[in-house]
Amino acid sequence: MPLFRSILVADDEPSIRHILTLVLTDRGYDVRAVADGDEALKELAARDYDVLLCDVRMPRKDGLAVLREARGAHPGLTVVVMSAYGSQEQALEAVSAGAYDYVQKPFKPEEIVFVLRKAEERERLVRENRRLKEAGLPSTARGHILGESAALQAVLKQVARLAPVDTTVLISGESGTGKELIARELHARSPRAALPFVAVNCGAIPGGLIESELFGHAKGAFTDARSAKRGLFAEADGGTLFLDEVGELPLPAQVKLLRVLQEGEIRPVGESRVEKVDVRVVAATLRDLGRLVEKGEFREDLYYRLNVVNVRMPPLRERREDVSLLARAFLHRFNKELNREPPVEGLTADAEALMAAYAWPGNVRELENAMERAVLLADGPHILPANLPERLWAAPAPGSAATGPGGSAVPQAGTDLSLKRAIRDLEESYIRAALRRTKGNRTRAAEVLDISHRALLYKIKEYGIDPDAEAERG
Repeated sequence: MPLFRSILVADDEPSIRHILTLVLTDRGYDVRAVADGDEALKELAARDYDVLLCDVRMPRKDGLAVLREARGAHPGLTVVVMSAYGSQEQALEAVSAGAYDYVQKPFKPEEIVFVLRKAEERERLVRENRRLKEAGLPSTARGHILGESAALQAVLKQVARLAPVDTTVLISGESGTGKELIARELHARSPRAALPFVAVNCGAIPGGLIESELFGHAKGAFTDARSAKRGLFAEADGGTLFLDEVGELPLPAQVKLLRVLQEGEIRPVGESRVEKVDVRVVAATLRDLGRLVEKGEFREDLYYRLNVVNVRMPPLRERREDVSLLARAFLHRFNKELNREPPVEGLTADAEALMAAYAWPGNVRELENAMERAVLLADGPHILPANLPERLWAAPAPGSAATGPGGSAVPQAGTDLSLKRAIRDLEESYIRAALRRTKGNRTRAAEVLDISHRALLYKIKEYGIDPDAEAERG
């Protein structure tokens, strides 16, 4: 599939404009042609183009001046310069100013097509290199998302079947389960992998701006639209657009989205013409779109168009065997990000048991945050239960339990059985007591509590404790 879609031809010779328009349109490009440099710059400001084919000698403004201004205003634009009066010095000047190539007139139209194909291949390599650098996902050596549970493996089998085709996919699942990672995996395994993956959270963009963000707008389309803007569909052309929280789209934007899915066309806000785009759409939601359809908040036709295939991401409580695997991956990452020296080597058996038993309502995102906190607070080479968030580990609340057989704590009837509140109260009371005993000396208080000075400062901030006030009470 061609990477470049839209081409602007700037040449004062009508025959050149006519021939290039015919040849390039026949090759599938969207072509516009203008007769001078000023017109070319106005056209570039009004709408987005992938390529500018520009003659050097033109009335009103020469091609090299157009090249410099166009590249300054549109750094991503590919420019090919043409001239019948060229020299080696002029070619070098054009390339130095940012032109991709320099073509000597007279030329055969196939020469221009060949230059465009080379430019497309270069752009593919640039985008693929950028994609590989930006990919920082927890994964195995085979490129799959990290996890060995049957629930996740079933999802990855679906991904393997769906990736090679352009079928629209709806990913459902709770917050934090990794819906965007699955969308990225679908893209990475597809023939579109070298082309853009563009992600947008539909719920994070104000309703009045969502159409402009998705479809772009023309210069002057509304107040403050001082220049044309390329929409996210145009940015994703040839690749994949991921619409996260698609259930938050307002109804007018839903109508336009349906047209894109059915016709492969977008109409920027304020434009009279439509643009062809080749984009695979992957959507995600944590809301029940079927219920939204019943309430009249989501179009039924769009729902069925998006929900061609549904991929359900299982919550972490349904893939408990992946918890320790993910925890170790996050531990390794945060050792580097937090510059831990020496690094944390792993978790104690008690810490792993607590993590395996926990339900993880916030899913993988909650696990990631818990591991960042644990690596930050760990004093030694292993993460202890005390380094994990309070909601994971337990201690008997003072005065709320009696002693049972073997010295175990037995809660009494009528007691508050919230482990989280009991643990927080107990930890806070110990820290306050240590600060009172040491007259507010934080270094000595950390020694008394048998935790690091860094961990104590974190806890003081978390509980809002004033060490000076505690020193006065002591």
